[in-house]
Amino acid sequence: MRFGLLLVSLGASAASAATLNEKAKESGCVSKPVFVAGSGDMYKCATQSGASSYFNVPGAGDGPLPGSASANSSSSPGQPVRSAKAATPSGFPRVDADTQKGRDDLRRKVLAQELAAEEKLLSESRAQYADGAPAPLPEEKADADKYRVRIARLKQTVSVHERNVEALKKELAAIR
Repeated sequence: MRFGLLLVSLGASAASAATLNEKAKESGCVSKPVFVAGSGDMYKCATQSGASSYFNVPGAGDGPLPGSASANSSSSPGQPVRSAKAATPSGFPRVDADTQKGRDDLRRKVLAQELAAEEKLLSESRAQYADGAPAPLPEEKADADKYRVRIARLKQTVSVHERNVEALKKELAAIR
């Protein structure tokens, strides 16, 4: 029994001696490990598949290692650390300006068509809603709850179309 405890403690000691680079290699990292703020001794990196890998480096719980991306950040504790945008690889395909302009024009045209259709639906739903006082249907004259439910549904439809129109206008304004 005593021998088993000795092996376990030796295994833990050997694991704590592992360096950041060794742990990153074991985790299959293809990017530089980044310290996860507020996690003690946790690091994160990207793997070959594009997934994130998290791992501990015991004894590094005092913060990021010198030279790591998070060690040089000036954010206050508790604030998320934002990494710098990676440079575009040299072999990455580029789209020429005319092609991009054509795509933007097509997108603008599609959004304009969607906006016109949504504005038409908004005006129709506003007409049905009639400022919260549409004429009751024959089956609603005897049941006030049915009438209230229909008014609520019409009001919700108007607000959905209003939000859609606002979102489409915002998208159109964002196109360069």
